[in-house]
Amino acid sequence: MGFWGSSRRSVRALRTLTCSLALFAAAEGVGAQGAPIRIKMATLVPAGSTWHDVLKEAAQKWETLSNGRVKVVLYPGGTAGDDPDVVRKMRLGTLNAGVLTSVGVAEVDRSVYALGVPMMYSSYDEVYAVLDKMRPKLEAALLAKGFVVLNWADGGWVHFFSKKPVATPDDLKTVKLFSWAGDDAAVELWRQGGFHPVPLPSTELATALQTGLVDTLGSPPQVAVISQYYKYAPYMTDVSWQLLLGATLINKATWDQIPADLRPSLLKASEEAGQKLQDEIRKSGDQDVEAMKKSGLHVVPVDAKGLALWKKTAEDLYPKIRGPIVPSEAFDDALRFRDEYRKAHPVSH
Repeated sequence: MGFWGSSRRSVRALRTLTCSLALFAAAEGVGAQGAPIRIKMATLVPAGSTWHDVLKEAAQKWETLSNGRVKVVLYPGGTAGDDPDVVRKMRLGTLNAGVLTSVGVAEVDRSVYALGVPMMYSSYDEVYAVLDKMRPKLEAALLAKGFVVLNWADGGWVHFFSKKPVATPDDLKTVKLFSWAGDDAAVELWRQGGFHPVPLPSTELATALQTGLVDTLGSPPQVAVISQYYKYAPYMTDVSWQLLLGATLINKATWDQIPADLRPSLLKASEEAGQKLQDEIRKSGDQDVEAMKKSGLHVVPVDAKGLALWKKTAEDLYPKIRGPIVPSEAFDDALRFRDEYRKAHPVSH
C-alpha cells in the first residue's frame, strides 16, 4: 500500500497486490548437462487467487517459450516474507525476482513513490500517463542498482478500512492506524499530521485488528476481500487515497543468465501478464466492494466538501513528503507530468 498509509511492507493483502507483484527467484543457471535455469519467484499474492492464476500462466509461458530452458517456481502468499524481505534476499542471491508493491520497489529506489503520493492522482489513466513518462528514468535507475523491470501493475486504489466510520481526516486522527514497521519516515509523517500510527509487521495485522492493537488500515478493496480484513474493520471510507502501484523485478545477474535470444519473448510475456493484472484489478474493484457490502461492509460516504478536506490534508504534507520520502526530482517530475496530462485531458479534479 503505498508509502504513506497502508504500507511499508505490504499487507498480507497487499500481498495480494503485491500480489500482483513478486517474482522471487534463485536461478540455478544452465549446468554442464544443459539443466534448465530454475527461477524461484516469490509473491505476496495468495495461492488460489485470480492474481495467482495470472502469475502461474506467465510462469508456464516462460517455460513454453524457452522450450523448457527456463522454469519458474512460484512461492505465493508471502511465504518468502514481505517486500523488503524479498528484496533483501534478492540482493543476497537467495532469491532472484519479486512481484513487488511500490514498498518493495522503493527498497531499491524511492523514486517510485512519486506514483503513489496521496491524493495527487484522480484516475488510473493519470497514474499510468505519468508512469509512461517516468519509466525510462525509473527503469534506468533500477537497472543501475542491479534490477531489471519485467512489468508494472497495481493492486487498486487504497481506501481506509476501520472499526468505526471515518468520514473526515479528523475522524482518522482518533483511530489507531496500522503503519509498516521499519518505515520511520512514514511513521513520523503520520505523527506530524496529527495521526496515531501503530508500526507493526504486516504479518501481525490480522491479529492486531482482532485484539484492538490497531483498528484502521489502508487497503485496496481487492486486498481487503482476499485478506478478509473488512470483517474486522467493516467501515470503508469512500476516498481513493492512493494507487497501490507495483512492479515485477528480477535481479540483473539472474536475467543475464538467460540466453539473450530468449529475453525479448520472455519480457513480452511478462508485460502481457502485467497488463492482464491491471485489467483484472480495474474490472474487479466495484465488484469486490459490492461483495463485501453483502457480507456486512459499510461504505462511508464522502461529499465534495469532505473530499476537499482529504485533499488539503494530503497536500499540506507534500513539503514533508518531497525530499524525505519521495526524492525531490521525482516528485517534481511526477507533478509536472500530471499537470501536463490534465491540461491535455481537462476534467474536474
